[in-house]
Amino acid sequence: MPRATPEAILLVDGYNMVGAWHELKRVRDKRGLEEARHQLVETLMGYSSYQGFDTQIVFDAQYRDLPNHREVITDHVSVCYTDFGQTADSFIERTCAIFRQDVRKFKQRLIVATSDQAQKLTVIGFGAEWMSAERLANDVEFVARRVHRQIKPSKKPTGRFLMHSIDPAAQQRLAKLRFGDRNP
Repeated sequence: MPRATPEAILLVDGYNMVGAWHELKRVRDKRGLEEARHQLVETLMGYSSYQGFDTQIVFDAQYRDLPNHREVITDHVSVCYTDFGQTADSFIERTCAIFRQDVRKFKQRLIVATSDQAQKLTVIGFGAEWMSAERLANDVEFVARRVHRQIKPSKKPTGRFLMHSIDPAAQQRLAKLRFGDRNP
């Protein structure tokens, strides 16, 4: 079955998020840049799926002498590494310029997540939406709490015993077993 057109394309300046999100900075400082990148990708997978975004996390090809390449992580998330010597900013600007000429702009939004102020002005000039690193972090946290509330059981146990947390039908079957009825 073909995938539905995503509501928006979200371009994320990866190293900008690593440097701006407190949790990712802590991970980077304790376990390294690779682990911080991995955690950013993991964090954005659920968010992107929930929001229906096609998220592209862009990293500079820092310390990598490889050509530009893209790794598809899920249907909603991919990681783009720029060409050696190319910055994530120039990659994002080029993507915004191409999108500006694309007919998809009438059906989709293009959102760029970065806290780089010069980048903000550039992407807005191309007609894309801008989201700060802090706002993206807050949105990710909000979505995570919303999903957690939806998954969490709506009824709380009425007592301190395990029996009170079991649904009524199971309670009846267990009661029959307890009193000797072998055909619950």
